[in-house]
Amino acid sequence: MSLRLFLSAAALGVIQLASPAPARSQSADSARQLRVFLDCDVSGCDADYFRREIQFVDHMRDRADASVHVLVTASSTGGEGTAYVLNFIGLRELAGLSDTLRFNVSNSATPDERRTKLLKYIKLGLVRYAARSGGAENLAVTYAAPPPSKTASASADRWNYWVFRTRANAYVNGEKSSRSLYLNGSQSANRITKKWKATTSFNQGYSEDKYSFEGGGSFASYSHSNSLDELVVKSLTPHFSAGQTVKVGSSSYLNEKLVVRAAPAVEYDLFSYEESSRRQLTVQYSVGINHFRYEDTTIFDKITETRPDQSLSLGVGFKQPWGSISTQLSGKSYLNDASKNRLDLYSSADVRIVKGLSFNFYVSASRVRDQLYLAKAGATEEEVLVRRRQLATSYSYYAGFGLSYTFGSIFNNVVNTRFDPPSG
Repeated sequence: MSLRLFLSAAALGVIQLASPAPARSQSADSARQLRVFLDCDVSGCDADYFRREIQFVDHMRDRADASVHVLVTASSTGGEGTAYVLNFIGLRELAGLSDTLRFNVSNSATPDERRTKLLKYIKLGLVRYAARSGGAENLAVTYAAPPPSKTASASADRWNYWVFRTRANAYVNGEKSSRSLYLNGSQSANRITKKWKATTSFNQGYSEDKYSFEGGGSFASYSHSNSLDELVVKSLTPHFSAGQTVKVGSSSYLNEKLVVRAAPAVEYDLFSYEESSRRQLTVQYSVGINHFRYEDTTIFDKITETRPDQSLSLGVGFKQPWGSISTQLSGKSYLNDASKNRLDLYSSADVRIVKGLSFNFYVSASRVRDQLYLAKAGATEEEVLVRRRQLATSYSYYAGFGLSYTFGSIFNNVVNTRFDPPSG
């Protein structure tokens, strides 16, 4: 053997030894296992936990590579719990094979209890599809018999569906030359059934900021707000409902010592309310009466006034396999002076364009023509700088958008949390 041939053979051996062994889990084994894309961004979703616990499938990073798309949506229940809807959508060789599972989680469930129950139902839904894959021979079904029931019928709800909640929060931060304090409290009482929805909430907020200057002197700023909201709604049909709202509040930021609005309202949903976690298209109209008492005389020389108004809003929301989008467009005008009006738009979306490429955005814009509350005295320079007074404006907006592109391995099975910060 010549020296050149010997060196070439040796180099080839080194390359073969240095090359990693083919990943068996991504070739032979993966070809036999069900490929799943889990689309879950609601409370209780823990991607690492699901990948560890659901080992009879291959977890795909992109929907385009999966045979089953699991779309998880959620909505609040009357007892402030969560109603989950799991949509199993067959793709590729399982196209046309779909299923839906539903379950509720109580408001007292811990994060671990919530994710454990979600895991259980995801596994249950996937069995149907895994049984059709090459990995079916490794599946086994077990049944845990429930304990015998103590009573033949469920006990009556002694609270009659009422749920009460009290919250209190405090936030403080500071450094040598400044400090801030924010206090917030809320109380709510809700009763929600299939036919009726009654909610009441009371919120209070207080904040202060204090600054010290190097040359001497200081500045302090304070603000407060209170609000009481009441809503009663009657379900009339699967698409139509009617109700009334009452709002009472005050805000130093808006120069409002007291604001009261009472209004009946009607709403129509093109889709059934039962489908609200996946799609909505609603139209709502209300007409009401408003009473204002201001802290300082307004630019219209008013310290108190009463005005009737009307409002109309259109809401659209979809969460589908291609992503999610929601838009809310609402308009309001005073009946005794249509020139005093407001138009608000909010929209957000997260859309998969092609494999690995997603587009997301959010935008909020308002055309403002109804600033009745502006103080005639105006705002001081300090109040402008620390945003303690609403300033005159004809519009407002904020927006954000972005693109995300991911490529590489299609598998998403491995969990490695080394050097990751702890998560609760």
